[in-house]
Amino acid sequence: MTAFKRIAVLMGGRSAEREVSLSSGRGVMQALADEGFEPLSIDPGDNPGDQLYRAKPDAVFNALHGRFGEDGTIQGLLELMRLPYTHSGVLASALAMHKERTKDVYRAAGLPVVKSIVADRRKVAEQHLMAPPYVVKPVNEGSSVGVFIIRPGDNRPPAALGSDQWTLSNEMMVEEFVPGRELTVSVMGDRALCVTEIVTDLEFYDYEAKYAAGGSRHILPAKIPASVEKDCMDLALKAHQALGCRGVSRTDFRYDDTGAKPRLILLETNTQPGMTPTSLVPEQAAHLGISYAKLCRWLVEDASCDR
Repeated sequence: MTAFKRIAVLMGGRSAEREVSLSSGRGVMQALADEGFEPLSIDPGDNPGDQLYRAKPDAVFNALHGRFGEDGTIQGLLELMRLPYTHSGVLASALAMHKERTKDVYRAAGLPVVKSIVADRRKVAEQHLMAPPYVVKPVNEGSSVGVFIIRPGDNRPPAALGSDQWTLSNEMMVEEFVPGRELTVSVMGDRALCVTEIVTDLEFYDYEAKYAAGGSRHILPAKIPASVEKDCMDLALKAHQALGCRGVSRTDFRYDDTGAKPRLILLETNTQPGMTPTSLVPEQAAHLGISYAKLCRWLVEDASCDR
């Protein structure tokens, strides 16, 4: 049994994924209460250190998503305060949040990725930096926020990228578009859980598809060849380990089965996967007999410093 009793649940925050984080946090709060913990919610403001100091928790459940919550920032604060916390530590969080740094780690570990370029958003808006089709995305956002697919025949990249009203990162990644199927694998500790295929009727698996009711369908387990399933599981665990992740992570893939030679490509690893009612990690855990509440308990019992 863990010695932790009073658990601060960090939720909300100031990123573009605030609403998703609040949804995750509400679910975690209820689950921890059901498991006999004493959860208290903290919505980080201008001085989260003071908020945590006053709350005096035994441990912290990090249910933040996006910048400041999963990029190593809050993790550094928790390390300084010596508060045990869930999920990945400073370095793994920072690496995984920056999509190009993630690819650097993947490449060094021999994991399959596609060509990508990082450039200022205004330059990306001016001209095609690679032949369409390609994908444009902020290097440091999650939940498919600010993602565009540029298809053959499009005259130019999205004008929104050059707008003064743009509020996301100025640094954008341009990468080869991979056709085929969207697959994802959760890793819990040192165990890959299973493979889910994500199907949506929208243009791609964007923010709405991820979080709106009916926005996507999850096929669990994915109907793919056994060899591809094994490769997905192996690669997700290797990505988790190469980045130095802790607790739970989720790695996303494209399985391109449209040509004569199918290929599996890693897209990114999420160190703070959603814990909302439509989220993939709780769904995969439940498929293996691990309830939402037990998953939350496991994450709290896994909490530590020096992650």
